Amino acid sequence: METLALLLLLTVAHIFALPLPAGDTQSETDNWLLAEKYLRRFYDLPPGLQGAQGTSDIMRQKIREMQTFFRLEVTGNLDTNTLDLMKMARCGVPDVAEYNLFPRNLKWQNTNVTFRIVNYTPDLQKSDVDRAIRNALNVWSDVTPLKFKRLHEGIADIMIQFGTKEHGDYNPFDGPNGLLAHAYPPGKGIGGDTHFDEDERWTKDSAEYNLFLVASHEFGHALGLSHSNDPGALMFPVYSYSQGFPLSEDDIRGIQALYGPNPYPPKVKPKPEAPNKCDPMLTFDAVTELRGETIIFKDRFYWRLHPQMPEPEQTQIQSTWPSLPNRVDAAYENPEKDLVIIFRGIRMWALNGYNVVEGYPKYIHKLGLPKSVRKVDAAVYIRDTGKTLLFADEEYWSYDELSGKMDAGYPRSIEDDFPGIGDEVDAAVYHYGYLYFFHEHLQFEYSYSARKVIRIQRPNSMLNC
Repeated sequence: METLALLLLLTVAHIFALPLPAGDTQSETDNWLLAEKYLRRFYDLPPGLQGAQGTSDIMRQKIREMQTFFRLEVTGNLDTNTLDLMKMARCGVPDVAEYNLFPRNLKWQNTNVTFRIVNYTPDLQKSDVDRAIRNALNVWSDVTPLKFKRLHEGIADIMIQFGTKEHGDYNPFDGPNGLLAHAYPPGKGIGGDTHFDEDERWTKDSAEYNLFLVASHEFGHALGLSHSNDPGALMFPVYSYSQGFPLSEDDIRGIQALYGPNPYPPKVKPKPEAPNKCDPMLTFDAVTELRGETIIFKDRFYWRLHPQMPEPEQTQIQSTWPSLPNRVDAAYENPEKDLVIIFRGIRMWALNGYNVVEGYPKYIHKLGLPKSVRKVDAAVYIRDTGKTLLFADEEYWSYDELSGKMDAGYPRSIEDDFPGIGDEVDAAVYHYGYLYFFHEHLQFEYSYSARKVIRIQRPNSMLNC
């Protein structure tokens, strides 16, 4: 029995865990204890005392391994970004060495895979559970030759069930706000089986935990996939909510390496890989301030920069704001109103902190822009003047925040009024008398008073690159 328990623990393929609570008075010692627990579980840190405040060489080596995997600044120190990530909802599989304890290329030998839903959660209608499970399996069959057949009795390849605490596999759940689910890699017996913690609340939207998204990730493991270090991938260890087709190019490459492509593929649009902050050709979609932080939007993601954070934090837009579009055209903050305005196409949203203001989205033409403008390329609020500049194509407008009206005499030429930056703008932000314009892979630091470019840099110089 002990051997069986050990084997099951070694072959568990997926567990999501909620962040541990961290109060303002949590001590440095507590942080190091948390880090030791995390590194033992996910990075094979040997058991035993690691030295005062985690100062041993092996501890710092494991911190560096984690920082490398998550694309953080590799310091070996337990900095704020590293500690914050250790507290995030995530999967219980080790992040290194391709499943670490599993043989490579575990896969089903037959492309016809059976599944059975053993029981149901009371959180959702049975039809909603059936739909979530079927859609989650279809995510993988859309891009491979795999076909999934449902059984209503007997033993299937993938047995799906909801349970609490010890539920029969020597791998117990831990009650509310703990482990969410786990699955096992392909194989006989328990291989492929997928379990969800009934003590959690399962939903079909962005509230609590979306069953379709968690099941899609779980089935990736049940089909033989390990974790990806691409934050845009479904197989990234940290849970996040998003809409649309959940697979990224990275997920598709991984599953097709095991099973090959679908010979009759439906039209699916994979999500782009997460942008690399140090890509020399990186461009920005939008940049804004948000209560003392800087938010940089790129594709489905944004980076959050804070003066006290050594490294920018990358997150999916819809993980934070599920009602916002997947991508952003422009954004600016009006600190006096404590609002951030987000633009996408002909619509705009207002954020109060991290909450979307009721009554939005609205049409951008409510600001006074002509109907011929179909999108805003960049927007920036000039605190010294109370004006917001709105850029579209080769022109810009000046919007008076106090009166809520466009200033007379606009639009004007970008190239004429801001010499040296070119005739188009992708993003803009204002800091202490300087405008920072972004276009393609260049950043222009522009003196608003002197009306000239002071210096030119790469956009990702803001991201510590």
